[in-house]
Amino acid sequence: MVKVQVYVTLKEGVLDPQGSAVKNALHTMDYHEVKSVQTGKFIELEMEQTDNLDARIKEMCEKLLSNPVIEDYTYTIGEVVSK
Repeated sequence: MVKVQVYVTLKEGVLDPQGSAVKNALHTMDYHEVKSVQTGKFIELEMEQTDNLDARIKEMCEKLLSNPVIEDYTYTIGEVVSK
């Protein structure tokens, strides 16, 4: 088994209203050093090791885990998980 960590963020130029709301809230709380906030998703998968693991992860990201029109994704494959 391997652990896969998927990070999904909005593409550059796509408005991030949630990020703006978080930034405004932080400023209200006197954290004025924060200049921008970008929100996203973190998804962790435990998967069986396969010969085509990269292709399967990319397929999942493009079909379900992200919206390729407005989001980018990256992923890392972690160490083997023993159970």
